[in-house]
Parts: sequence; C-alpha cells; structure tokens
Amino acid sequence: MTRRRTVVTAAILAGALGLTACGTNRDEAAGSGGGSSCDTSKGTLVIGMVAPLSGSLSALGLGMRNSTKLAVDQANQKCTVKGYKLDFQPEDDQATAQIAGQAATKLSSDPNVVGVVGTLNSSTAQTVAPILDAKKIVMVSPANTNPTLTLGQAATTAPARPFKTYFRVATTDLVQGPFGAQYLIQKAGKKNIAVINDGKTYGAGLAATFSAEATKLGAKVVAQEQVGEKDTDFSGVIAKIRPLNPDAVYYGGEYPVAGPLSAQLAGAGLNIPLMGGDGIVDKQFVALGGRVGDLATNVGAPADQLPSAATFISDYKAANFAEDFSAYGVLTYDAANVIINGLATAVGTGTFDDSKRQALIDAVQATKLDGASGSIAFDQYGDTTNKVLTVYGVKGDNFAPIETGTYKAS
Repeated sequence: MTRRRTVVTAAILAGALGLTACGTNRDEAAGSGGGSSCDTSKGTLVIGMVAPLSGSLSALGLGMRNSTKLAVDQANQKCTVKGYKLDFQPEDDQATAQIAGQAATKLSSDPNVVGVVGTLNSSTAQTVAPILDAKKIVMVSPANTNPTLTLGQAATTAPARPFKTYFRVATTDLVQGPFGAQYLIQKAGKKNIAVINDGKTYGAGLAATFSAEATKLGAKVVAQEQVGEKDTDFSGVIAKIRPLNPDAVYYGGEYPVAGPLSAQLAGAGLNIPLMGGDGIVDKQFVALGGRVGDLATNVGAPADQLPSAATFISDYKAANFAEDFSAYGVLTYDAANVIINGLATAVGTGTFDDSKRQALIDAVQATKLDGASGSIAFDQYGDTTNKVLTVYGVKGDNFAPIETGTYKAS
C-alpha cells in the first residue's frame, strides 16, 4: 500500500543530517496523493491503521482503510504538516486480537509512525491500545464501543482512564445499548426479549447494557444466551428460546452471525425482529439472511443526512475506491483528521521526534474539530462528547435510517 522513493538531492540530504539521531524521519518525495508543490524536506511521517482488511468483517475494514487514505492524501495535497509528507500504512488484523497485537508491535517499532487509526473491534483494541500507549503513539478509533477502553474495568462505578494515548470518535455501549432498548420497548412495543451475544468483548458488553436498560423500562428479558462468533447452526439456542415466546431478539455481536441467526429464527417459525448494534449495520447482514423488520443502532447520524459529510461523500466517490466507505467511513475519516490536525499543531514549523509525542497527545486531547460526522471533541477519558445515535431498519437489501437522536438516560 505504501510507496516510497528515496530523494537524493543535496538539499534533502542536508536536511536529513539535521534530524535527531533516533532516525524518526524518512527522506522521501511526495508519492500517491502527495502535493508536488509541498515542501517535504523534513522527511516522511506515517499514519498507521489496524483493521480487518480480510475475512468476514472486511467490508467494514476496507471502508475504513479507504477513508483514512483519503484523509492522508488530502493532507499531503494541502501541505497540512509543514515540511513533511505523510505515508499511510494499513495493517490487517483479521478481527483477531493476536494478529492485531502483531500489527501494533510492527507499527510501534517504526519511529516514523506518529499515530494509528483503528481498531474496528473492541476485543482487538484491548490488545493494541497498551502496545501503542507504551510507545506514546496516539490511537483514535472510529468504531470501538466497549466502555472499559476509556473508563477502565470499573467503568460505571469508578472510572479511570487506562491509556492516555487512546481516543475514540464513536460513542460507547453505555449509551448505545440503552438507546436501542428505549427504541425497541418504547417505540416498537416489544416486552419479552431474548438476548443473545457472541461472547466477545463488544457483543457481551452491548448485550449487558441493553438488558439492564430493558429491565429498567419494564420489559422482560426472557433469556440470556451465548453463541460462538463462528457458529453457523443456531437450532440449539433457538430451541431454548422458542418456548419462552419472545417478541424480539436482541443480538450483541456482528453481522456474520446476526444475518444467519435472523434467517434461522424465521425458518423456525419465530417471525420476530432481530435487533443489534453498530456491528450488524452493513448490507452483508441482509445478504446473509437479515430480514425486513430487523433493526439496529449505529453511532452518529446517517452520512447522507449530514450536511457536514457532503464533501467527504463527494471526495470519496471521486477517488474511485473499489469498496463503499461502509458504516464507519465518515467516523474513520474524522479519526484520521484528528491525528493529522494534532500532528500539524505539534510539529508547527519545527520537526517531529520522540520528544514531540506528548505534544501530539495534548493536541489530540484539545481537539475542537468540525468534522464530517459533526463536532468532534474529547472528554477527560478520551471519549467523544458527541452522543448522537441512529436506529436503522432493513429496507430492501440494506439498512435504512428510521430515526436519529441524542441518548437521554431514562
């Protein structure tokens, strides 16, 4: 993905000799997406990414990759970071924590890596975040929603930020689960709900916050079941919940399981809606068996309904990427720009080396950005201050927005 070309002009070599001995900066001319009129005499800095670029969740990861590349290319064209060219280095984590850790270790060993966009999964972030934090490398996620990543293990009783370098532009499951429960119970009128999750960090956490709010609102959670993230036959769990007469199923997990689960519910005579969180909001959910009437929540507002996202959508189309920007494209673009803008502030007219990493962290923490997804700022834990979410329903071969709102505690 990254193209590098060594510059051999005397001016660039002279500039390289003035850099610190740690070798933080590479000397390369502007490559793909680079503005040829920009001064890049200080070298090259790298924006990394860790996301699933292959496997069952690649529809989301590839949209994230493309959206980050767009932001990096635009920054190079605008000479955003004075004196530097930015390279983009995406790493495939295959939605697997171990592989994500290897990707993070690879990126963190490169002194030119200034920040990382990602991850998609909360379970992979639990591995990646401490690795990057140890090297003071900023990480901004467009998709992680598990509360413990920013609030610690006692998220609801004694919040404590575990990683000073970790930020996210997606709101958390402390908001998303209850938001989904409020809609399903108060708007859709469901009162007897079976809750199923995939046992992963994201799915189990989302199911727990949904269940707590559903009970609080007077609904009955008739079952709490777990399936495997690679399961394909759900007859066993369906046999357990059928006698309990649920009028809806809430699933904590992602679309590779949620789609077939929805289809098998209907095949077993349970013609009831399946609802999930942002992990199922992709047309692949429908392709895998999702049905009209199924519901989901997603962080933020629909891109095509946001005036602030119009330019991003237009620029993304003009870039002719092979893949759609998918559910997290807008947030990923913003996450990348948070890092880029913070880097521009930290560097100023000077140079970047390890001594500037804290300045970059501070600049990201102080972010006040009008992004494609709306206003972006972070609280003291690194969480976004934007609590907007949207309920979607299946229409045709994809999800369509039903209503957008800001979460309010019941």
